[in-house]
Amino acid sequence: MSLILALDSSTDACSVALYANGQLDVRFELAAKSHTQRLLPMVDELLGDNSLKLHDLDAIAFGRGPGSFTGLRICMGIVQGLAFGAQLPVIPVSTLEAMALGFYRANPEVSLPVLVSLDARMDEVYWGLFTRTGDSVSALSDEFVMKPELLSEQDVIRSLAGQFIAAGPGWHYPAMQVLAASTIVVDSQPQAEDMAVIAAQVWSAGGAIDVLDAQPVYLRDTISWQKRQRIRNPN
Repeated sequence: MSLILALDSSTDACSVALYANGQLDVRFELAAKSHTQRLLPMVDELLGDNSLKLHDLDAIAFGRGPGSFTGLRICMGIVQGLAFGAQLPVIPVSTLEAMALGFYRANPEVSLPVLVSLDARMDEVYWGLFTRTGDSVSALSDEFVMKPELLSEQDVIRSLAGQFIAAGPGWHYPAMQVLAASTIVVDSQPQAEDMAVIAAQVWSAGGAIDVLDAQPVYLRDTISWQKRQRIRNPN
């Protein structure tokens, strides 16, 4: 039995979801550059529609990345404010893992591994390889950021010989088409409902953490640090 609120703004999509003892209530919008204006109102609407207050929740889950630097920071800031105010633990969830679970939930007949990729800009992609394990997914690789043409050199991908599903907007790069995936689904985004499902499993295993210990995962830490420095020292 658990009540978990999940938030995500790691891409152009903006979503919140409530996991209530196995049932999901979801709000999802494509809201590029308006996450700041939309995320909290979506949370208020979702909780209000379910006659809940923050203090009724067991935990708050969030998309911890990889993804948009700005989007991750917006979500992290909102989660910190909500969790501090209601004294709730948090559950960071990989955006790539959530996308893999989302694909499997939508395609229960598929058993092939899913190679998830997000566009990291600067001619790079974030990627990770996952497989179905019952009602959840498990990672077959670490999560990486690299040039699209370098994926064909990765042993874990070459060993699949094209027997995998390609999912995510990172697959728009022509250099990745040489991998000859069985199916390519470019129109895919991280969604809070999949994060809520993963978070419920983490919660039941006692894996929630203090909000002070939660951090976004950028994969591109040098770039993130340089952006922070430019914000602090604009001249």
